[in-house]
Amino acid sequence: MILAIDVGNTNIVLGCIDEGKIVNVVRIHTDTRETEAEYTIKLKEIFYAYHMDADAFEDVILSSVVPPVTGPLIGAVRTLTGIECKVVGPGMKTGMNIRVDDPGTVAGDLIVGGVAAMHFYGTPVIVLDLGTATTATVIDENGFFRGGAIMPGVKLSYTALAAGTSLLPEISISAPKKCIATNTVDCMRSGAVFGTAAMIDGLIDRMEAELGMSCRVVATGGLASSIVSCCRHEIVCDDDLLLRGMWYLYEKNK
Repeated sequence: MILAIDVGNTNIVLGCIDEGKIVNVVRIHTDTRETEAEYTIKLKEIFYAYHMDADAFEDVILSSVVPPVTGPLIGAVRTLTGIECKVVGPGMKTGMNIRVDDPGTVAGDLIVGGVAAMHFYGTPVIVLDLGTATTATVIDENGFFRGGAIMPGVKLSYTALAAGTSLLPEISISAPKKCIATNTVDCMRSGAVFGTAAMIDGLIDRMEAELGMSCRVVATGGLASSIVSCCRHEIVCDDDLLLRGMWYLYEKNK
């Protein structure tokens, strides 16, 4: 069994994976202020509470888009398990040719998501990740990572909107009954859900037009199911896409 750790800007996801099967998933809040000792205590408590045996892990793989957290987590894992994390990044075999201006700047989560989508869903494929940021990345028919688009995440955008205005409140992200809403909160929800869905549909159209072919579309991230159900394209939701991608990368690099 391995431990896969996906460090995002909002949450850290820990997944226990046994022979490709995800058997346990725990999410905790990402905190850039915590030290290695604090993460060690937190992970120890999680292992105890969720019956994870630190001695049972054969290996640990980590993907991070939050550099201040990467080092403390690697140290915490080393203290608790004696294992040096495999870190997704330059030098790791992915089986995916990255065709962008500077391959070294591509974030680990985009690599993991692209590899997982290519392996489990085939190519060409567009990968959507609706988290703190909303990203759309394209893997072409040859398995080349071609780039994509990055936008502010839905929650981030609407938290900023509420903070920057006098009359607009904080809202939960859920679809109202109709697009043409008749009160302030539902108007904001309409923009958040239907507006984002329309943006995603438009991006897919433009990306497919540039490629000259239709693509499979796979979505992951905390808001994926709420948003893509309102899209007009056929989109597969895979909440465990990144964990499955990390398992695949582990197998390819062990």
